[in-house]
Amino acid sequence: MTFPALQPDLFHVPDPARLVVPAPARHRPRILMLYGSLRARSYSRLLTFEAARLLQAMGAEVKIFHPSGLPLPDDAEDSHAKVQELRQLAAWSEGMVWCSPERHGAMTGVMKAQIDWIPLNAGAVRPTQGKTLAVMQVSGGSQSFNAVNQMRVLGRWMRMLTIPNQSSVAKAFAEFTEEGRMKPSSYYDRVVDVMEELMKFTLLTRDLGDYLVDRYSERKESAETLSQRVNQRSL
Repeated sequence: MTFPALQPDLFHVPDPARLVVPAPARHRPRILMLYGSLRARSYSRLLTFEAARLLQAMGAEVKIFHPSGLPLPDDAEDSHAKVQELRQLAAWSEGMVWCSPERHGAMTGVMKAQIDWIPLNAGAVRPTQGKTLAVMQVSGGSQSFNAVNQMRVLGRWMRMLTIPNQSSVAKAFAEFTEEGRMKPSSYYDRVVDVMEELMKFTLLTRDLGDYLVDRYSERKESAETLSQRVNQRSL
């Protein structure tokens, strides 16, 4: 077979040996959690806290970003304290959980603003590429999947490994006690399922993220950029 359009030296056949990690990381999986509402009784926050407890019980190190005070994208400098906090947590994490209410058939502006402040590139570092992601939503009415579907699109755009399972909690106002704990239900069981799956995928892929998302097009682009830089220096 011939491939006239292919650059042979940058074409890599996937190697099963590269999927074996001789010395897997031993630290606890690092999970960053984002929620999408600033209400005093925010059900996306309560659901995030409930999921965080489960992740901690499964052995994860969990950090929750509180979006109060985060400016709108492009309405402040990158040096803003809340922006820096979010970006540092994104760089620290090996996986994430995004949990948003559904408002007007979509994720909230609070949720989208957090995602928009996380850059695709930060120098030579990509804060989200190759990291795992779980998505959840809460609804005030009947069950819907608009917000989680939107977040899946964003996760793909951020080059994250979004797990197959997800959680959508309908009539969230009826699913939590006055103390903020989630009541027993099929919704709760699904949250357990999602966090368990996130932990498994994170443990499976965190040492392989760079290899799993290594792309021919990007190797080609990098080679061309390097060539141009070297040629410019020789002038």
